[in-house]
Amino acid sequence: MEKNTVYVVGAGLAGCEAAWQAAKSGAKVRLIEMKPKKRIPAHSSDLFCELCCSNSFRAEGLSNAIGLLKEELRLMGSLIMMCADKTRVPAGGALAVDREEFPKAVTEHIKNEPDIEIIEKEVDSLDFDAPAVIATGPLTSEPLAIKISEFFGAEGLHFFDAAAPIVTAESVDMSKAYFASRYGKGTPDYINCPMTKEEYEAFYEALVTAQTAEIRDFENNVFEGCMPVETMALRGKDTLLFGPLKPVGLPDPKTGKTPYAVVQLRKDNAASSMYNLVGFQTHLKFPEQRRVFSMIPGLENAEFVRYGVMHRNTYISSPSNLTAAYEAVKRKGLFFAGQMTGVEGYIESCSSGFVAGINAARETPYIFDEKTAIGALAHYISNEAVTDFQPMNINFGIFPPLEWSGRKPKKADRKEMYSARAIEIIKNTEFYRGE
Repeated sequence: MEKNTVYVVGAGLAGCEAAWQAAKSGAKVRLIEMKPKKRIPAHSSDLFCELCCSNSFRAEGLSNAIGLLKEELRLMGSLIMMCADKTRVPAGGALAVDREEFPKAVTEHIKNEPDIEIIEKEVDSLDFDAPAVIATGPLTSEPLAIKISEFFGAEGLHFFDAAAPIVTAESVDMSKAYFASRYGKGTPDYINCPMTKEEYEAFYEALVTAQTAEIRDFENNVFEGCMPVETMALRGKDTLLFGPLKPVGLPDPKTGKTPYAVVQLRKDNAASSMYNLVGFQTHLKFPEQRRVFSMIPGLENAEFVRYGVMHRNTYISSPSNLTAAYEAVKRKGLFFAGQMTGVEGYIESCSSGFVAGINAARETPYIFDEKTAIGALAHYISNEAVTDFQPMNINFGIFPPLEWSGRKPKKADRKEMYSARAIEIIKNTEFYRGE
């Protein structure tokens, strides 16, 4: 029997997951990617699944929603999770991947899958002769973005986010910095740069008065989770102390005391030669980044191997336009996946690609139970009751309430209950592939 054809546009995390799942579901996949023929400024490689921002896939464990989502995807044979686990680097209680090895692993699997044909070209139309998944994400090229906007009849599809700078490990002054993970969870994989009150105040003043790159009017809509550090600082002098510079749980082993502020650096590759400044996505001009960030104790002589950059993101007003299968309401067989659907984060994008990929290969859409993490996200983006739609990371707040008898469980216990309920549901789906 001849296999059905499925088109997937975009070879990022959502697109590669969609292509892989569609192929494993019995379809012949045509994966269309504009690299290497065309790149945008955020691109630096021709590999699939290039990580343009952080190398962290966030927390592990079933006591948090993102950990649950990762585990669900593992149980169902996710390509992205398989490659992430193979290329992970130490990151305390989080899952972080080697920035170079992860995209290599994904690209190799995609290219070696016989039911995936790779087509190198830019797409500027939504007209396909078979089911299609549009997974061009935050880096959608202008011609296709215009077509998407015209298709949905919506305006304001664009918002911007920022990538944090990376420094070499050997250039960090460890006589001032120290290794630790917050509250001692996991292994001490983060470099921590402590600040006194005086050092923080001097840094703050330099940050809020530094020169930023020119921003055009339509670039001002920034998702809260990707806000530039200088924009966050402008909200108030103490804002950073409750955000990326939060010192709680990070006592300085040299003094035994908690610093006034702490800047954390996370390992960016398996060789431990590069670290990124956690939460320091920025739109400062490059010389200003060097000047201001070198004021951080331990980074006075830091070697910056990448400065922070801004790039365009594109997302749809999904609640009125997409179903929980990530299928367009107005056109059967046209699916969307990744950040453009309003899921925010690497793993969330992967999960949307998983759902869109299997459904593009099916006659009847499969809707995941909203009690699972993968289903909760799908129901959130398609819930027409959401009037002020904003991109969303996975969190237990979008799950249906738990049911229990007797006394209300403690918060930590409730999280475990959410996860146990979800895992049991996943194990009873047709997509369960075992532990």
